Amino acid sequence: MMKGENASSEGYFILLGFSHWPHLEVVLFVFILMFYLMTLIGNLFIIVLSYLDAHLHTPMYFFLSNLSFLDLCYTTSSIPQLLVNLWGPEKTISYAGCMTQLYFALALGTTECVLLVVMSYDRYAAVCRPLHYTVLMNPRFCHLLAVASWVSGFTNSALHSSFTFWVPLCGHRQVDHFFCEVPALLRLSCVDTRANELTLLITSSIFVFIPLILILSSYVTIARTVLRLQSSTRLQRLFGTCGAHLMVVSLFFIPILCIYLQPPSGSSQEQGKFIALFYTVVTPSLNPLIYTLRNKDVRGALRRLVGQERPAHS
Repeated sequence: MMKGENASSEGYFILLGFSHWPHLEVVLFVFILMFYLMTLIGNLFIIVLSYLDAHLHTPMYFFLSNLSFLDLCYTTSSIPQLLVNLWGPEKTISYAGCMTQLYFALALGTTECVLLVVMSYDRYAAVCRPLHYTVLMNPRFCHLLAVASWVSGFTNSALHSSFTFWVPLCGHRQVDHFFCEVPALLRLSCVDTRANELTLLITSSIFVFIPLILILSSYVTIARTVLRLQSSTRLQRLFGTCGAHLMVVSLFFIPILCIYLQPPSGSSQEQGKFIALFYTVVTPSLNPLIYTLRNKDVRGALRRLVGQERPAHS
């Protein structure tokens, strides 16, 4: 197949975004900018603190730093463009920019699905195999798991992006979304896209449902182990670390499942924009708060960093 001549030769797409609600665009601009700044500050804080404090050089904070870096990249792949489109009358994005955005948004979203599975395995090993934890989660294996997460995400995105790039895009160039995504671009095609949709369905099942099943299985096993513990202090600590991860998993997967399971219609498309806005803008800004709020390790690391922790003998 050849690329759609109208899209590539004209050199741009029009992102309709929230143009159906022009009175909301200024409010959305302020809302999104606020959460984007929170995302930048919060995730950079976790990355810098985890790097500078030796007490946080553990598998949990290594994976958390990866998640923070991923969230930074994910939001930056779409939010700046969205802010530009909300601020002014121009709502265009170049053809190259659209395809780049499509590739990275899909790659980073898939990577997060896999990385959340890895983080749940880390919690499983810490709770259910505490005596073997340092052997199971040795630095080399942790780096291997992180690399596997990123490679799987970018490989999956290369598959979808290449299929989408070569579908002829006919008619108008209006993408009914606030960023370039596969389903929205396939709707611009003038040929049968059932093969693309089937590929998307299969890989979505692999990278959404299977990770979710693995995460839930890990936490069922963790719950059984925790319920057998007698120490209330240890129980509280375990629920603190595992509860934070479960909350992040819920904030990430529930919106995706809402979009994935709803029937295609005009109203669901509009609802899907707001659901996508939630997991693209709100969730990455909440992750740092969830992991650092009431976290003694982080508070201790921050005190050490600013020199407020007193020596033990004083």
